[in-house]
Amino acid sequence: MFFKLQHNEKDTKARAGLITTDHGEIPTPIFMPVGTQGSVKTVDQAILKNNIDAKIILGNTYHLYLRPGLDVIKGAGGLHKFINWDRPMLTDSGGFQVYSISGQRKITEEGVVFRSHIDGHKLLFTPENVMDTQRVIGADIIMAFDECTPYPATREYATNSMHTTHRWLDRCVTRFAETEPIYGHTQQLFPIIQGSVFSDLRLQSTEYCLSKNTDGIAIGGLSVGEPHEDMYAITDQICSIVPQDKPRYIMGVGTPTNLLECIHLGIDMFDCVMPTRNARNAMLFTKNGTLNMRNKKWESDFDAVDDELTPQYSKAYLRHLFKAKEYLGAQIASEHNLKFYMWLVKEARKHILADTFLSWKNEMVKKLDQRL
Repeated sequence: MFFKLQHNEKDTKARAGLITTDHGEIPTPIFMPVGTQGSVKTVDQAILKNNIDAKIILGNTYHLYLRPGLDVIKGAGGLHKFINWDRPMLTDSGGFQVYSISGQRKITEEGVVFRSHIDGHKLLFTPENVMDTQRVIGADIIMAFDECTPYPATREYATNSMHTTHRWLDRCVTRFAETEPIYGHTQQLFPIIQGSVFSDLRLQSTEYCLSKNTDGIAIGGLSVGEPHEDMYAITDQICSIVPQDKPRYIMGVGTPTNLLECIHLGIDMFDCVMPTRNARNAMLFTKNGTLNMRNKKWESDFDAVDDELTPQYSKAYLRHLFKAKEYLGAQIASEHNLKFYMWLVKEARKHILADTFLSWKNEMVKKLDQRL
């Protein structure tokens, strides 16, 4: 993978770049739809590619390891072939999923022992077998195994957690170097910066991760309940340290406003389940604010859901689908929200290249959180 910085916006740290992988190019800033189990919920791959123009999607090591399992994925020739996706792909290491089942797991120096959410059988994830698993899945960009520090956390816990992540990173780097890609295309390993909301720990973790000389870097442990001000402060600190030639990926972020504020601070890559999860709950994102499509006010509104992104369906029809509990409602809403997120990062890139990002961003954030 090669990252080329194309332009720094003159009034901010916002930047436009290009990531080149064996499965294609990714213009940045970029949003990655989340296909946790080899599927972006309610949206098929043809729509993702042709209608939404997703440049890269995300899969999850934990879920794919459990279902369909590594034998099936390897037998299919990797996840790209299994799901019929010929563009770039990234896999999360499973660290966040392990974090989210905190009552059912035990963290040791070797790794994490936990129980499957499907049938309760005991599993062990180690840095080594997580690297092996991601080799089998075959994503273009893979994540080091980390402990996602919860919020709030004591300084002592955050420190110990960070050092565990660093020791696991060493083992991931070693295992990655010992193994080869299985399917003939290049894979790149990103370390994950931890340290909770403690700025000195974040500095220490950033420097440690940078010492591994990987082609990119990820910021973990944010968007886990901390105030947005803390998220932005940590992001700003890290982006000020990371060299210009490395893509910066903030994991699990977030709202449209979060995206714009983090782009402002120098982030290049995002993923979040919010567009599709909120869509399934009848919430649509637009450039003028959010719409709850179950509200009675849309019952006889025959204007398009969105003149630009979803002109073919009316608000009244989409409300009807949700009230009738028709699956098509979630499908239309999910496609719309993903189109909106892709529109947002493409517009951000356009304004970065034109050196007009700051004024455009300030106008957009005034509208994005409004409820219409």
